[in-house]
Amino acid sequence: MGLRSRQRGVSLLAVLFWGVIIAFLFLVGMQVVPSFTEYREIKAATQRAANAGDTVGAIRDAFSKQRQAGYISSVAPQDLTITKDANGKVVVSFAYEKKLTLFGPVSLVIDYAGSSTAQ
Repeated sequence: MGLRSRQRGVSLLAVLFWGVIIAFLFLVGMQVVPSFTEYREIKAATQRAANAGDTVGAIRDAFSKQRQAGYISSVAPQDLTITKDANGKVVVSFAYEKKLTLFGPVSLVIDYAGSSTAQ
């Protein structure tokens, strides 16, 4: 009679495979999270700038101050598109591309765009 029971578990190859997948996701996450955080800060700064004034100069100055305080480096005040909507409210828009080098020749390119309407 066989007293031996069949062993069950995870093989070393499976552990290595999942380890590589998790390491890759961690590497990508370490690059994407700061980029997304900056995008959120830019979006908030454009909202505050749109509420700061009605002239292009006042809005750009307000964004410049927010940029310095919020450590924003991807968008400069001259990169903003400032218009008015049909109701006469100021709309501040931005768009930029962020290239994140992951390893070697592999990069991740993210296109960010957003706009804020003055309230």
